[in-house]
Amino acid sequence: MTASETILISPKTVVSAKGDGSAVDVGGGANRVFLVTLAITKIIEQESLDVSIYGSPDGAAWGATSIAAFPQKFYCGESPLLLDLTAHPDVRFVRAHWEVARWGRGTETPIFEFGVTMQAVPANILKEAAAEAKKN
Repeated sequence: MTASETILISPKTVVSAKGDGSAVDVGGGANRVFLVTLAITKIIEQESLDVSIYGSPDGAAWGATSIAAFPQKFYCGESPLLLDLTAHPDVRFVRAHWEVARWGRGTETPIFEFGVTMQAVPANILKEAAAEAKKN
């Protein structure tokens, strides 16, 4: 983790049921584009993890649907997700939500160890990427 990263879910958090991370204030910055990284460090076979990001204008009332979501995960590893809040000007707070499922033999309780971090994407990087995309 770098100094400019914000923790949505602490690294190596162990979960066995659905839940939510803490609310994080993103309203103060001019930049509204973030790189969110899901890092799964431990998993058992025959289970899945769904992680999504919800937005709120006040940190108390959360939308009924997520504003971004990672594809469903079954294995350890890191996955990036670009969270563009420019389409959600009312969002001042974000939080991560997770759902877990398990099937097959053995214990029915899923066990995951993971974390989610968020980092603002600098405006100059966004401009370079947009210029590069126009070339192609």
